[in-house]
Amino acid sequence: MLEENNIVKRTVYAEVPPRVEYELTPIGYELKAIINELEKWGKKHKAIKAR
Repeated sequence: MLEENNIVKRTVYAEVPPRVEYELTPIGYELKAIINELEKWGKKHKAIKAR
């Protein structure tokens, strides 16, 4: 879904062993602030759950 929506670019290399790389597209990089906020939310709730 991320690749289909042009958020992530997938590159497959014809090597042995097989290798695949993923990278954010310019559209994906626009989500950086949102991803950082989700990370902060996750850390906060992980700390609450651990109590």
